[in-house]
Amino acid sequence: MKYEKLASEILAGVGGRDNVRSLVHCATRLRFKLRDNQRADAAALKKNPGVIMVVESGGQFQVVVGNHVADVYQAVNQAGGLGDGSATMGDDDKKENLFSRFIDVVSGIFTPLLGVMAASGILKGFLALSLACGWLLESGGTYKMLFAASDSLFYFLPIMLGYTAGKKFGGNPFITMAIGGALTHPLMMAAFEAAQQPDAVREYFFGIPLTFINYSSSVIPIIFAAWVSCRMEPLFNRVIHSALRNFITPLLCLVITVPLTFLLIGPAATWLSHLLAYGYQSIYAFNPIIAGAFIGAMWQVCVIFGLHWGLVPLMINNLSVLGRDTLVPLLLPAVMGQVGATLGVMLRTRDAKLRALAGSALGAGVFGITEPAVYGVTLPNKRPFIFGCIGGALGGAVVGYFHTATYSFGLVSIFTFAQIIPASGFDATVWGAIVGSLLSFSFAAVATYLFGVAPAEAPAEPASDTPLNRKQFVVSPIAGEVMALDQVNDATFASGLLGKGVAIVPQQGRVVAPVAGHVASLFKTKHAIGIESDDGAEILIHVGIDTVKLDGLHFSAHVQEGDRVSPGDLLIEFDQVAIRAAGFDTTTPIIISNSDDYVDVLTSGQGRVPEQAPLLTLLR
Repeated sequence: MKYEKLASEILAGVGGRDNVRSLVHCATRLRFKLRDNQRADAAALKKNPGVIMVVESGGQFQVVVGNHVADVYQAVNQAGGLGDGSATMGDDDKKENLFSRFIDVVSGIFTPLLGVMAASGILKGFLALSLACGWLLESGGTYKMLFAASDSLFYFLPIMLGYTAGKKFGGNPFITMAIGGALTHPLMMAAFEAAQQPDAVREYFFGIPLTFINYSSSVIPIIFAAWVSCRMEPLFNRVIHSALRNFITPLLCLVITVPLTFLLIGPAATWLSHLLAYGYQSIYAFNPIIAGAFIGAMWQVCVIFGLHWGLVPLMINNLSVLGRDTLVPLLLPAVMGQVGATLGVMLRTRDAKLRALAGSALGAGVFGITEPAVYGVTLPNKRPFIFGCIGGALGGAVVGYFHTATYSFGLVSIFTFAQIIPASGFDATVWGAIVGSLLSFSFAAVATYLFGVAPAEAPAEPASDTPLNRKQFVVSPIAGEVMALDQVNDATFASGLLGKGVAIVPQQGRVVAPVAGHVASLFKTKHAIGIESDDGAEILIHVGIDTVKLDGLHFSAHVQEGDRVSPGDLLIEFDQVAIRAAGFDTTTPIIISNSDDYVDVLTSGQGRVPEQAPLLTLLR
């Protein structure tokens, strides 16, 4: 119930339940597949206090909500009656480009396992740390029990991926799960061990020679096998009688797909796995320093657009084929760079709200969840994000130089330091990761503190009669009915992108000066005017919606740019009857264009307001 209201607002923002084809979630994001992205209102969602950011990438409409995404996901599923929300491939996927489909497939298959993968990897890291420090013995029962808990997911990974791939490809996930089980069955593992002996006897399947491969911890073979099974399943269902379909279709899928996997799909996919792993190693070995700098700088950019999912299978594949992965350590400086930049913002900013946001995002970032820091703190302020990326590049170069590797998969976080400890104990690769991450963190924090945001020192105490020391008031430039800005029938004004304010439905066709100041701008069509007050407020008065199309017809101006005005001076007259007859809405937004210069912009309420009555209060 805690997230019921937010779930309803998110569903409305994505175009309603009927517009949702599927929904999955990762560490911080709800990942929607929509029937029509044009029906979604990204601007409204971005304004929602429960939403950090909205990203459209990889064929997905991604709503970033933070660490409580699992709870929001359940609430959205319940509010929309989406079942488990799982994504499946359908005809609409064929309309997307190949890259978008790839990102969608990868995220759909790996997202459900991400949490337990991270937990297993962290546990493996702590076990490695315990061995290196002498806290546990490899031969002891405690170590064996905890190692089995940490290794079971990866050992039986084909079974887990069989289930998620089956759901993603729209087939029976228990059939594809059984195919994954066949790949790791003890009989097949024993056959693989026997095939490694010099006197091994060749085995055959109906006269076709079998090649036994260790599919434990493998990624690509089961995904291809699941896709084949899910493509065959609807074909069998169409020709088999409904009374027999429930067991004949699974029977045929197993009897065909399992041998096909061992004979063709498995060897071919394993060859591809090795090609990817050794291809990456070749690129990395060419110049690990450049590779580290590039990954450290660009990783958070990929995260912003959700493109990082394309590298997740490569990381897991490296562990499966090579027993180690050098890509994940390069991401440590990228994460710590944004964490450092966030700390710099928190220490330097004078904005209490931004400081509180940075403080909460800092804790999440240390544990690998950087979206709150990036979307809420560093990216909106631009320079901190850039300093974080530069720090990531510097630290990544150091990590690449030391050839640091991880020996288990997990989310990049402070726990990754435990996962980079090799079986031999602490060595230079571990210290390289520590030095690179500290360099990234320190550079981003110091650069952001010095150059990233406004200084934390409070401004000198102003004199009692200066504009900084008092509220600023704006009187109504038009007589009429006040309405909230978000009710205006124009997304640009309603979203608040141009600034805070209100709108007025005019009672008469005249606009007067709302403050003492000067005319900063006057549109040649005379439908809009900008006033800068003596106190520094920038006020935009826009008569009507889309009235620029009238090209000045029915408008007359009584001032020019640069003219000095006082409250009540006539600025513009307009024939609202003629404007309405031409099919235009005369609702007039009054916007404080420099709203960011104020703590808040308060309205005097709604209802009828006369000319020059109090309308807005600006708080410094």
